[in-house]
Amino acid sequence: MSEEGDTFWVSLAEKGIGVILIIVSALMLYYTATSTDTLGAFAWLFGVLGVIVLAIGVFLLLVKPPE
Repeated sequence: MSEEGDTFWVSLAEKGIGVILIIVSALMLYYTATSTDTLGAFAWLFGVLGVIVLAIGVFLLLVKPPE
């Protein structure tokens, strides 16, 4: 099997998953910010989880797979 074409698909998959994670984290942060009264004391937990997912998504967009 060729390894030259595999790098393109791995890179494309990383970028796609990174974009999906950024969208999910944006939704998490939005819903956390708009429903803090319902979440009560756990609002900070969901906020931190949203930021962590956002950081992972940005990391996947910036990193390059090994050649």
